[in-house]
Amino acid sequence: MTASTVYFKHDTAIVECGQIGTGTRVWAFAHILPGAKIGADCNICDHAFIENDVVIGDRVTIKCGVQIWDGIRIEDDVFIGPNATFTNDPFPRSKQYRAEYPRTLVRRWASIGANATILPGITIGERAMVGAGAVVTHNVPPHAKVLGNPARIVGYADAKPEHPAPPLTSKTEPAEDTRAGAVTVHHMPVFEDLRGMLSFGEIERDVPFEVKRYFLVFDVASEEIRGEHAHRCLHQFLICVAGRCHVVTDDGIERREFILDSPAKGVHIPPMVWATQYKFTRDAILLVLASDFYDATDYIRDYGEFRVLRGRQP
Repeated sequence: MTASTVYFKHDTAIVECGQIGTGTRVWAFAHILPGAKIGADCNICDHAFIENDVVIGDRVTIKCGVQIWDGIRIEDDVFIGPNATFTNDPFPRSKQYRAEYPRTLVRRWASIGANATILPGITIGERAMVGAGAVVTHNVPPHAKVLGNPARIVGYADAKPEHPAPPLTSKTEPAEDTRAGAVTVHHMPVFEDLRGMLSFGEIERDVPFEVKRYFLVFDVASEEIRGEHAHRCLHQFLICVAGRCHVVTDDGIERREFILDSPAKGVHIPPMVWATQYKFTRDAILLVLASDFYDATDYIRDYGEFRVLRGRQP
């Protein structure tokens, strides 16, 4: 191993660029082209290849056999497993070169498993987990866990599951969390007789705000997700009146996951909570009651902005 002034390079590695941060280690038979920019304390393992128009942040681990092509940006603290494959041209032809390549972005703290394939122009969100062998064809939301070919969301990292639901009852159950501004679960009154079952809710009692609008989400393919935003002022109350779906909420401190599988169960999502719905059954119909009329300016659609507004690190 030979040592430079700021980083270590194995004798068999080829490093043509001069922009490598302090403490980075480049191991056997790795090859880095002149235009690449690499941060501090990275670990670039055997037989990795890094092209010119590449920017890599600090403390990134790139395991053996990974190729990182033009147009790829990797933020701090990312892990890339062995033989993970990035692509940068949706329609490649021999000896034909694009003037500009699609931008692929891997956000900080994300992890990509061994042999995963990432298609061009994809964004992998902060702290997302891409499973081994996954073929990623769409953007991956922050904290999402994806598997398969094509990759599908199977869960969210660190999301706390809800407590088991009580049986249907004619008595309203208390919400799981009574903190001011917290997400709460409501088990609505249910009545049963020979004619069937009936569930209801009273506005400003069971539904804890005045309702000015409703909308329905239905006919969602199981691999699709909805939501992925927060509201500045709006309250929402979600009831899956048919089928089943999962709701993941994030208040900037913790993530929680709820299963809506009964028309007698609702989730109240107050303002400034990031919410995502996924794992819809094909017969699912999600009813959303809202505290105000539609206002595009009330939406927060960027997770980094949401974190800042909640007083968290971007």
